[in-house]
Amino acid sequence: MSTAASLPLDGIRVVEFTHMVMGPTCGMILADLGAEVIKVEPPGGDKTRRLPGLGIGFFRTFNRNKKSVVIDISTPAGQAAAADLIGECDVVIENFRPGLMREFGLDYETLAKRYPRLVYASHKGFLPGPYDKRLALDEVVQMMGGLAYMTGPVGRPLRAGASVNDIMGGMFGAIGILAALRERDLTGRGQEVQSALFENCVFLCSQHMMQYAMTQQPLPPMPARVSAWSVYDVFTLAQDEQLFIGAVSDKQFVALCGVLGRADLAADPRFATNSERVATRADLIPMLAEILKDHRVDDLVPKFEAAGIPYAPIVRPEQLLDDPHLKASGGLVPMTTEDGGTTDTVLLPLSMGGRRPGVRRALAKIGEHTQEILGRLKAKASEGGKE
Repeated sequence: MSTAASLPLDGIRVVEFTHMVMGPTCGMILADLGAEVIKVEPPGGDKTRRLPGLGIGFFRTFNRNKKSVVIDISTPAGQAAAADLIGECDVVIENFRPGLMREFGLDYETLAKRYPRLVYASHKGFLPGPYDKRLALDEVVQMMGGLAYMTGPVGRPLRAGASVNDIMGGMFGAIGILAALRERDLTGRGQEVQSALFENCVFLCSQHMMQYAMTQQPLPPMPARVSAWSVYDVFTLAQDEQLFIGAVSDKQFVALCGVLGRADLAADPRFATNSERVATRADLIPMLAEILKDHRVDDLVPKFEAAGIPYAPIVRPEQLLDDPHLKASGGLVPMTTEDGGTTDTVLLPLSMGGRRPGVRRALAKIGEHTQEILGRLKAKASEGGKE
């Protein structure tokens, strides 16, 4: 997917009023798929560009393939310019605090009167309801949506180690936009799409909710769970290396015993079936741990691969920058940054017709496309005046 003409959203124009992760993720997905995405930044640029610490990678990760325009939408002139720009677009994306876009006259209800074909996507903490005026963060909704409880050990709720709800919220916003554009093809009218962090998190935990509804048994957090499989654990190997092993069938357990040279375990009647192994996990897992502590990960991995045993080394994020599969599959590619440097970036986790939607333009500098975009509007207005 190297040329814009070959991309599925070629010809769709999007204007984005966003910051942080949720809204920018939505815009990035549409941009990667070929839409012209215009990111509106305040004077001085999106503050996300300057986040320190764990936020330092947010801007570069979620803002590729976009153009940048500086407009101060807190001023009447900026609001007028933004409204004119929106009139040239198919889609608006925003993820500011509830009510802010209405204060600026840039909310869906106001804009739809002028632009009935507009698709308008709002990304918030909560969908309409008793909580919808609350401010939310990924961590907030993980705590109140069941995910932190299920992730941490008993009594120690723990957020997931990535911005799962922010990213998922952007994904669902993009899905809603694509559906709304399809519906507009049929009806000629746009609509408002809403995506929310809390509802994302509840959706992630919906399988656990259903389990309770079916069993009436409260669920323990994942670290305290009763596993459905006998061997489904992280083991510490030689030199303190760690390896997850998941032998989830009788065939895989026999294969595991073969790789470890312990046919006696496979023949032990206590471990004959998965159900019997689950019942005797307190005996089995320490035995496997004792066997595995003298093995090296590099020695076991090719044997597990050949035997069809599910496994996974414990990988840190920085190690993925050199992952051979990511590189060979085209999922990790270079991108020119706003300062003229180069960095690798992770593409959308999909292929279309065997092709990966990739990087088409350098990461935009602050306001890099202001003259191009607003100049286009002024030229159109001038031509209209001549008529």
